[in-house]
Amino acid sequence: MAFNKSLAQVIRDNTENIPEIVEKKMFGGVAFMLNGNMSIGVHKDFLVIRVNPELHREFLKEPNISEFNITGRSMKGWLMLSPEGQNNEEYLNMWINRGLEFAKTLPPK
Repeated sequence: MAFNKSLAQVIRDNTENIPEIVEKKMFGGVAFMLNGNMSIGVHKDFLVIRVNPELHREFLKEPNISEFNITGRSMKGWLMLSPEGQNNEEYLNMWINRGLEFAKTLPPK
């Protein structure tokens, strides 16, 4: 399955100064691991964001955000930003940063 390579490049551009970031092929797309923990990624045309599970419901109220559900089972703390939500660079960067900030709180793997 193909994934949005332009979106992946936006993430690369936003993380190029973070030496702990490792790019890894996952779920038919690409994930960006921070200290071994997934922080953000691309699945098809969607930005995948790992967030604090306690904020999951609150974040679902945000425009163009939905649960990450590619297997028929959603996972608390994992969200997707639709392609429509990626048109605003500031909004897209905010979600990229939310994923990175949450991953920083996790113990390294």
